[in-house]
Amino acid sequence: MSYPTDRKYTKEHEWITPDGAIGITNHAQDSLGDIVFVDLPKVGTELTAGKPFGTVESVKAVSDLFAPVSGTVTATNEELATSPEKVNKDAHGAWMLKIKIKDPSELNALLSAADYDKFVSEEAGH
Repeated sequence: MSYPTDRKYTKEHEWITPDGAIGITNHAQDSLGDIVFVDLPKVGTELTAGKPFGTVESVKAVSDLFAPVSGTVTATNEELATSPEKVNKDAHGAWMLKIKIKDPSELNALLSAADYDKFVSEEAGH
């Protein structure tokens, strides 16, 4: 799987674009299976890098979502409230929320697409 290079990735399988859009990776949605519910914070919520900010529920499990960087929520993807399956269809296109990034240098601590791909392969034991 090749991952979009216009964003950074976490070892918890979230992605973030330089303008603050956050979602989960294709690997994450594939591992979860059919997503039935996405629980996101309200606009104005302060996120802290590495801390949970919501959950994604699939037919298999409920998984926490972790903030890739610190910032303030500026928008949530309202479509996911009624159509959470959009994440399964296009995980890298279906952003979950947008934040105003507090410290852009925090992005430097995240994985590039190539590093994330390597991490996923190693995690899977390939």
